Amino acid sequence: MDIGIELCQAGQDEVALQALHEVVLSKRSRSYALTMMEPIMLKYIELCVDLRKGKMVKEGLHQYRNIAQNTSVNSIETVINKLLELSEQKVGEARTKADQIAVDYIDDLEASETPESIMLSTVSGEQTKDRTDRAVVTPWLKFLWEAYRTVLDMLRNNARLETLYHSVTNKAFSFCLTYSRKTEFRRLCEILRNHFQNMSKYSHQPHSINLNDPETLQQYLDARFTQLNAAAELELWQEAFKSVEDIHILLTTSKRPPKPFMMANYYEKLTKIFMVSEDYLFHSAAWNRYSNIERMFNKNLTDEAQSRMASIVLLSALAIPIITTTKTRPGYVEADEQRIQKLNRLSVLMGLPYHPTRTGLLKEALNKNILSRVRPEIRDLYNILEVQFHPLSICKKINPIMTKLSEDPDMARYVRPLHQVILTRLLQQLSQVYTTVKLDFVLQLASFPEPYNYDAATIEKFIMNGCKRGELNIRIDHASQSLMFETDLFAPPKDTVTEGIQLQSSPADLMRTQLSRLGNRLGAVAQMIDPTVKEHATKSKQEALQKALKGVEQEHKAMLARKGEIERRKEIIESELSRREKQAAQERAIAAQKKAEAEKKRVEEEQRRREEERLKRVQEEIARDQAKRIAEEITAKTGLQLKPEEIENSDVKTLLDLKVSRLQTEQKELSDRLKQIGKRIDHIERAYRKEEIPLLEKDFERQQKEDKAFYQASCKAELETSKAQHEENMKLKSRLSRILDDYMVYKKQQQDKLKSTVEAQQRAVEEAIEKEKQERIALWREKHEELIKQREAEEAARKQKEEEERRLREEEERKEAERAERLAKEKAEREEFNRKQDEIARKQRERELEIEAKRAQQRQASPSPAPASNRPSGGAYVPPSRRNQPAGGDERDSWRSGSRPIGASFGGNRDRRPGGFDRGGERERERDSGWQTARRGAPGGGRDGDSGSWRRGGGPGRGPGSSGSRW
Repeated sequence: MDIGIELCQAGQDEVALQALHEVVLSKRSRSYALTMMEPIMLKYIELCVDLRKGKMVKEGLHQYRNIAQNTSVNSIETVINKLLELSEQKVGEARTKADQIAVDYIDDLEASETPESIMLSTVSGEQTKDRTDRAVVTPWLKFLWEAYRTVLDMLRNNARLETLYHSVTNKAFSFCLTYSRKTEFRRLCEILRNHFQNMSKYSHQPHSINLNDPETLQQYLDARFTQLNAAAELELWQEAFKSVEDIHILLTTSKRPPKPFMMANYYEKLTKIFMVSEDYLFHSAAWNRYSNIERMFNKNLTDEAQSRMASIVLLSALAIPIITTTKTRPGYVEADEQRIQKLNRLSVLMGLPYHPTRTGLLKEALNKNILSRVRPEIRDLYNILEVQFHPLSICKKINPIMTKLSEDPDMARYVRPLHQVILTRLLQQLSQVYTTVKLDFVLQLASFPEPYNYDAATIEKFIMNGCKRGELNIRIDHASQSLMFETDLFAPPKDTVTEGIQLQSSPADLMRTQLSRLGNRLGAVAQMIDPTVKEHATKSKQEALQKALKGVEQEHKAMLARKGEIERRKEIIESELSRREKQAAQERAIAAQKKAEAEKKRVEEEQRRREEERLKRVQEEIARDQAKRIAEEITAKTGLQLKPEEIENSDVKTLLDLKVSRLQTEQKELSDRLKQIGKRIDHIERAYRKEEIPLLEKDFERQQKEDKAFYQASCKAELETSKAQHEENMKLKSRLSRILDDYMVYKKQQQDKLKSTVEAQQRAVEEAIEKEKQERIALWREKHEELIKQREAEEAARKQKEEEERRLREEEERKEAERAERLAKEKAEREEFNRKQDEIARKQRERELEIEAKRAQQRQASPSPAPASNRPSGGAYVPPSRRNQPAGGDERDSWRSGSRPIGASFGGNRDRRPGGFDRGGERERERDSGWQTARRGAPGGGRDGDSGSWRRGGGPGRGPGSSGSRW
C-alpha cells in the first residue's frame, strides 16, 4: 500500500496499479485480514477508475468477493459504492468539461456559421457539441456502464449480496434514465432476465436465492416495477411488456397477495402498453382493473378523480373497434390458433379467467352504475352509440362531442377508434332501414372533420373487413356506386351490444323464431275455438298438484334415506381417499427421497465433473499462456510470426525446440552475414582510401590557403578592434582622471569608517566569546566534579556489594562443605551398619537352620513326648492356653526360643524408615547401643537373668528401637 502511494505521488500510476493488481490477485491475499485488504482495494479501485481499466476492475472485484463474502458483506458494499461513486463523478466531470469546451469553441458570439462548419454539419449530421460529447463524455459513459455490468455479474445469485445487488440495479436504471441510454437499458433488462432464469441452476449451491422468502420476492418485485417504470419513461414498450411478463411470473410465484399500490402501478403501465400497441380491448380491460383497485384501496381519491377515471373506463370500452380499417392477411381468419394463444397470454397477464369482450366490459361498467359518475358528454356518447337509433343524424350529433374530447389530451387518443365505432354503428343502422343506398349518401352521412374524414376507398375497405368478421352483410355495386344490404336468413344470432340497437326483428330473426311463434299462436287459437282445452289443462294441473302433495311424505323419506346413503358412501369414499392419499404421500415421500438422493448424487457428480473440467481448463490455460509467452519471445527475438493455429496446436516443448532451432539458424545466418559484410567492407575501405589520397592532398592545400586567409583576416580585424578599444579607453581615462582625487579621498574615508566599525564588532565578538568560554569552563568543571563524586559513590557501592557477595559465597561454600562432609560420614556409617546387620542376619539364619534340624531329629526319635516336658526349661513364661501343647508344636512360637531372625524384627523397620538415619550420629550411637544390649540378652526372650526385667531393645520379636521413643 505504501509503495503504491509513493508511486502515485511520483506520477507512476500505471506501475502502482500493476503492483496493487499483483497483490490483489495473489493467493496470499486470501490470508490477509480485511482491515488490511480494504484500503488496498479502495486505492486499487481509485487507480483503475482514473486509468479506465475496466478489465482489471472486474478481476479485482471477483477476487475480493471470494475473500470477503464469508466474512464481511459490508466491506464489499463499501468497495462497490466507491467504484460507482468514482465512476459517476468522472462522468459528471467529463460532462462539465464538454460543456466548457463547447462554450470555449465559440470565439465570437455574434459571428455567423462559416461555410466549413455548415458543410461539416451537413456531411456528419451532428453538431459540435455532439462531437465533443462523443470524444469526451462517451468513454466515461462506457466505463460506467461496464462497471454496472461487472458489479451485477459479480453479485448475482448470492443471498448474502442480495440487497446490494438490487441497490446496484436501481442505480443502473437511474443511469439509463439520466443519460437516455435506451440500448443499454435493453441490455440491462436482458442481463437481469438471464440472472433470474439461471437462478434455478444455482439453487443447490450454498447461499443461493430462495424465492420462497417473502422479503427476497418483494425485493425482486420492487426491482421489476422500477424496470417497468423506467421502460415506460423511456417509451420502450417492448421492454415494458417483457417487464410485465416478469412481474406476472413473480406474482404467481408469491404466496402472499401483492400490495394494492403495486397492482395499481402494474395495471396503469399495462394501459399505456396496450394503448401504444393499439390493443384497445385489453387497454379497456386494464383500465377497468386499475379503476377497481383505485376505488377500493385509495381512500384519498377525490370525486373529480373518480369522475375522470370512470369517464376514461367507459370511453375506453366504447372505443373498442368492432370493425377496423387495418389490413387482414389473405387466407387467414382472425380467430386462428395464433390469435387464440395471444388472447390466452394477455388474459393470463391481466389475471382474467376468460377473454375480455367489448360486450362484457360494457355490461360490467353498467353493472357498477358507472353512468352516474361519468361526464355528461361521455354519457351522451354512450346513449348515441348504444341506446338511440338515428342513422341519418348520428354523425352530426357526435361531432361536437368529438371536438370536446379532442381538447383533453388523455381522451383525445380515443377519438380515432371512436370514429371507427361510429362508422360501424352507421352501417348497422342503415342495414335495418335501407336495402340499397348510394355510396355518396353514405359518404355524406359519414362526414367527419379532418383528419378523421373517410373517403370512398377507406369505407369500401372498412366494409370488406366487416364482412369478413361477419358483422356486416353488404354487397358493393361499383357500376351503380351503391351499397346493397343483404340478409342471410340462416345467419347465427349476434350479440345485441355488438349489433347495436334493434329497430325491428331482422329476417334472420324471424326465420329463426318462426316455429316458436307459430306454436304460441296455434295454442292461443285452440283455446279460443275450444274452451274445454283450457279447462282440461287446468284440471290436469290440479291433479298433478294433488298427486305431488300425496307423494311428498314418501318422497321426503326417500330423500332422507338417499341422503343417509349418500353420507355413508361419502364416508366410505373419504376413508378410501384418505387411505389413498396417505399411500400416495408415502409413495411421494419415497420418490422424493429417491429423487433427492439421485439429485444429490447427480450434483456431486456434476461438481466433480466441473472440478475436473475446471482443472483441465486451468492446465490448458497455463499451457496456452506458456506457449503464447514463448511464441511472443520467439517473435520478439527472431521476428518469426507464428499463426494462432500453430500456437494452439503446439505444446511448450515444440515451441522451445522451435525457438532454439530458430535462434541457432539466426545466429548462423548472422555470423555468415557478418563475415560477408566484413569482407565487403574491407575491400570497399581499401578502394576508398586509394581513391581519396589525391583528394586529401588537394583538400589539404585548399585548407592551408583558407586557414591563411582566415588568419590574416582575423588578425586585421583584431588589430582594428584593439585600436578602437584603445582610443575608447584613452577617452575614458581622460574623462575619469578629473575625479580621481575626489574618488581616492572618498574611498579613504569609507575604508577608515568601515575599518573602525569592523574593529568594534570584532572586539564585541571576542568579548562575548571569552565570556561564553569562561561560563562553559565553569559549567564543565562543575559537571566534572559531580561526575567524579558519582563515580566514587558507585565504586564504593560496588565494592561493598562485591564484599557482601564474597562473604555470602564463602558462607555458602562453608555450609556446602560441612553438609558434604556430614553426608559422607553418614553414608559411611550407614554402610557399616548395613554390613553388620547383614552379618548378624546370616548368623541368625544359620542358627535357625541348626535348631530346626535338631528339632526334626528329636521328633523322629520320640514322636509322643511326655506331658512333663511341656514346660520349657530355663524359666520361660508359657501362656495357659499353650501349656498342654508339645514343646515344638507350633512354629509360630519360635520367638520364645529365640528362633525368630533378629533382622526380621527391625530390618524391615530400617528399610521402611530410611529417613531415620538423617537425624545425626547420636541416633546411630543409640541404635548401636540397643543392638549390643539385644546381643547380650538371652536368645529365647531377651530377659535379664536375675531381675527378669526387659532390657532396652530386648523383648520378644522386637528390634532395636522398637520400644524406644526415637523409632
